[in-house]
Amino acid sequence: MITPLLMMAAASDGTSTTAPACDAPVVMVVAGPTHDRERMAAYGKAIADSKLYEKLGGYYINIPRPLATFEGTPPAGYTVLMIRFPCLANAQAFWNSKEYQEKIKPLRLGPSAGDYVVTVYPEAPLRADMLGKVGDNGYTATFDASAIEQVAPKP
Repeated sequence: MITPLLMMAAASDGTSTTAPACDAPVVMVVAGPTHDRERMAAYGKAIADSKLYEKLGGYYINIPRPLATFEGTPPAGYTVLMIRFPCLANAQAFWNSKEYQEKIKPLRLGPSAGDYVVTVYPEAPLRADMLGKVGDNGYTATFDASAIEQVAPKP
């Protein structure tokens, strides 16, 4: 009985005990030259085996090999990989997870198997004329980042 009363009190004073809604999809972009494909394959397998993407609603939205190049010449081994997450909090939960930082990420370091820039972008809303043609621009399931053990982010 005390817990519901505390939650009601928190809600009435403007604070909340629940996590913010995870309803603004983002795209994590990993781009840069790959130096050691064999080690990167082991790294990719470790990510898949960890099931972190599944737990956090992340999934690849492209194959990291270009189908065509319309302008310019990408450097040898240049890779662009995009991963969609249901929100920034879940992308951060993946990146800062203890499993990723301590077990998986080291697989591609020392020496570096690739020099990547990792950025996260908000997903653009669908134009009105595209609604119903390509998807609803959202997730129908919820993914909770609170169950993923975290490490402190590095400055």
